[in-house]
Amino acid sequence: MTAPDASAAAAPIAAYYEGQRRIRIGPASTPPPAPGEVQLRVSHCGICGTDLHIYHGAMDARVRFPQIMGHECSGRVAALGAGVERADLPLGQPVTVMPLASCGQCAACQAGLAHICYELRFLGIDTPGAFQTHWNVPAQTVFPLPAGLSLRHGALLEPLAVACHDVRLGEVSPGQQVVVLGGGPIGALVALVARQKGASVLLSEINPFRLELARSLGFDAINPLEQDLPAATMERTRGAGADVVFEVSGAPAAAAVMTELLRARGLAVVVAIYGQPAPLDLFRFFWRELRMRGARVYERQDFQEAIALAAAGALPLDALISETRPLRELAPSFRELESGGDKLKILLEI
Repeated sequence: MTAPDASAAAAPIAAYYEGQRRIRIGPASTPPPAPGEVQLRVSHCGICGTDLHIYHGAMDARVRFPQIMGHECSGRVAALGAGVERADLPLGQPVTVMPLASCGQCAACQAGLAHICYELRFLGIDTPGAFQTHWNVPAQTVFPLPAGLSLRHGALLEPLAVACHDVRLGEVSPGQQVVVLGGGPIGALVALVARQKGASVLLSEINPFRLELARSLGFDAINPLEQDLPAATMERTRGAGADVVFEVSGAPAAAAVMTELLRARGLAVVVAIYGQPAPLDLFRFFWRELRMRGARVYERQDFQEAIALAAAGALPLDALISETRPLRELAPSFRELESGGDKLKILLEI
């Protein structure tokens, strides 16, 4: 095993979810990386909607108590486990993590679709996550960051990779008309990536803060409770309908309306997670020969694209970061985010 990074001298800590919305900040053990693992000194970690679901108790059957959450991270290589021979991971190298662990054996993995492995484990949910000073992860999940890319932006690469995957599966091309339903962190990133691909984007969101943020980023953004979204879409497209609709909100009303927004043979991309069946106009699917596909997490090429976009400064990532806070403020950050206020993405500085 390679020697640990001597700069990581501070006493290690972690944030522990203990059930019933209880978060405890306390000492953390720092076991050496196992064979095939890389140990990171975590720098920044974003709070994701999945972390909020865990905090609400919605995933208590899946996590182990006390659970260390967090997966949208950046950090530096602190140590290498036995057998890890990667010239691109010297000690101190800035990195990010693609937090997926697939089985390698199921039909999806054998078909080259490891990101939707039938036995997929998500780091930070099914294993300890990044809300801790040091994090041991499989070496194949680690991506080096190019020189000049900040560790703050590095913590946005995981959600940006989600957006790159969504837009790629949406087959977005220059000149297309795109509607994004939901202006949260993923919705905003989907809109930015789609626009970077040359599409014209209309964003639908009911939260006033997120609406104004989208408008400040140059998007045509409307509140569907105050304006007629189908009418606005048809006006923009001269009655044809959108080429692609991304459903990112998880609201049943959005699932119900997305078919009204699409042109003949248009594509609906379902990004949001629905815990219960949602109403869907199947007649409209028949009548206009519509298509629908799901988009789950990301593949390696999406992470590579996210890194390239961020390194090139192609997207206004700073505008998405509402605040950077110390790890000890995780619990109040959860409470603030669940209130639906004026925060988009909170980063924790570990």
